Amino acid sequence: QVQLVESGGGLVQPGGSLRLSCAASRSIAGIYAMGWYRQAPGKQRELVADITPGGSTIYADSVKGRFTISRDNAKNTVYLQMNSLKPEDTAVYVCNARRLTISGGNYWGQGTQVTVSS
Repeated sequence: QVQLVESGGGLVQPGGSLRLSCAASRSIAGIYAMGWYRQAPGKQRELVADITPGGSTIYADSVKGRFTISRDNAKNTVYLQMNSLKPEDTAVYVCNARRLTISGGNYWGQGTQVTVSS
């Protein structure tokens, strides 16, 4: 099992930037794909970005070119750099760890609030 703790959320003006961090309680190298999801009030949770153990990434169309996901396996941490933020990016951002083994495993953090408003 792995515990995930997010940090870095807050209030930012449109056009601003934030960097979210997700610290894992154990090593994520080699077998964990990591992702960031978000959920806005009244909406379903959606995938924002995902990164494989090898570093391959995918992004939601709505954030391509503005957000960057990265991982530091030595620190057991995944980051989401968010630039050119828009009001529609306002949501609770949740970290996910997906164990890529036969036994599987899917783990979630508690989330961190991001509010984009002037």
